[in-house]
Amino acid sequence: MLNFGMDYTSAATLWATIALVICLAAAVYFGMPRMFTKILDDRIAKVESDLAEAKTLREEAEALLAEYELKRQSAESEAASIVTAAQEEAKRLTEEANASLADLIARRTKTVEDKIAQAESQAIAEVRAKSADVAIEAARRLLGKQMSDRGDAIVDQAIKDVAARLN
Repeated sequence: MLNFGMDYTSAATLWATIALVICLAAAVYFGMPRMFTKILDDRIAKVESDLAEAKTLREEAEALLAEYELKRQSAESEAASIVTAAQEEAKRLTEEANASLADLIARRTKTVEDKIAQAESQAIAEVRAKSADVAIEAARRLLGKQMSDRGDAIVDQAIKDVAARLN
């Protein structure tokens, strides 16, 4: 081996350096830096496209968030209007029910009052009929008694009156 007056470790270092320089020269000659540059450029382009896609996705997400926020606000206002409408409907139905109940009570009261008046009229009619029956019976008994006492005299007088008129 060529030693050039160096010790063994120095010679090994020299040869390692020469081999390194030859490898680097071969790498440059065969276009390794261009390949590395191309790989790095491709990687940079991919990262840039990923960043652009991420930015686009973020903008879309923000747009969706804004849209859903509007929809949520719209739904809340619609729910509030539905609740208000339901409360108004309940109030209206309550008023209608109260009016209907008052009308029903008035009609039932009128019906009961009519039945009471009818029962009163019927009771008065029954009392009058009973009074008339009692009066008739009393008159019949009175006339019967008077007829039995004076009946013969009245018949005789009636016969005389008839005879006097016929003559």
